[in-house]
Amino acid sequence: MTQEYFSMNDLGEGGLRNLQKKCLEILVYFKKICDENKLTFYLAGGTAIGALRHKGFIPWDDDIDVFMPRPDYEKLTRIWTEVADTSRYVFIRSSRNVNYHHHAASIVDVNTTWIEERNENNDVPQGVMIDVIPLDGCPDSNFRRFFQLYNALKFAVFNVQRLPENKNKKIYCATKIVLGIFRSKWIRDTIWISSEKRMTRYGFYSNKNITELIGELYGMVEKHPLEDFATTIEVDFEGYKMPLMKGYDAYLKSVFGDYMQLPPLEKRVPKTHLVYGNLKQPYKKYRGIYYLKGIEEK
Repeated sequence: MTQEYFSMNDLGEGGLRNLQKKCLEILVYFKKICDENKLTFYLAGGTAIGALRHKGFIPWDDDIDVFMPRPDYEKLTRIWTEVADTSRYVFIRSSRNVNYHHHAASIVDVNTTWIEERNENNDVPQGVMIDVIPLDGCPDSNFRRFFQLYNALKFAVFNVQRLPENKNKKIYCATKIVLGIFRSKWIRDTIWISSEKRMTRYGFYSNKNITELIGELYGMVEKHPLEDFATTIEVDFEGYKMPLMKGYDAYLKSVFGDYMQLPPLEKRVPKTHLVYGNLKQPYKKYRGIYYLKGIEEK
C-alpha cells in the first residue's frame, strides 16, 4: 500500500528513512553524472556534517545539499539534458523563462511527489530533490566584496520572489517592502539576472578565497581559502564514497562552530513544511489536488 504524508509528523522514523533513501538515490545518480563528465562537487552543510558525524544522514535530516565550483555548476546547467535520464531526473534552475522560486539549482526525481508549502501555488516540479549550490570567487578588495554581497542579497530577494521563511522580522518586513515596490516580473527578473552576473564576476580559481553567495546570510559573509577546496577527499555516506573538500574542518567550524556536537533536542527535527508527499507516485498526478488546486492537468 502506498504511503501518503500530509505533514512531516506523518512520516515517523520509517517514512523519514524512506525519504532519505530517495534523496540518496538522486545523490548517487548525480555523482555518476559528475564522474562521467569530470565535474567537481562536495557534500555541503548538514550533509557534510552527517557524513562526518554519522557516516550518512543526520538522523532527523530530510534533504541533501552539495556544493559545486561555479565553472562546474555552469557546465552542469548546459549539459544535463544531454547526458542525464530526464525521464527520471530533471535539473531545474531559474531563468528568465521560468522561475522556480529557489536560488540554488536542484535535481528532482519526477516519479515522486514532495509538495512543500512554499511551492504549492507554483507550477514547478514537485518531487523529492537534492540542492546543488555554486561556490564563487571572493575578491580581496573590501570595497568589491561589499558590492558582491550587496548583489548577492539582491539576487536572493528577486530570484526567489517570495517572503523569507524562518527569518527575523526585520528581514521579513524589508523583503515585503522591496517586493511590494517592484511588482513587475520583467523588472524582478532583470534585477536578479544582472545581480547574478555582478556577484559571480570573480573567478573561482583566480582568487585566493572563495565564498558561498547562495544560502543563509551567515554563510554568505564567510570566505574560505581556495586551497581548502582545491582537492577532495572521500568520506563514507550511507555506504557510498562521496567527495568532501580537503579543508572541510575549517569550513564547517567557520559556519557551524562545533559541528561534531549534537544540537539541543528541540532542534533535532526536519525543517520541511510539507503539504503532501508520496514517494511512489509522480507529482503530476496531484496537480490541481495538492498543488495548483483547482487547475486541471494539461
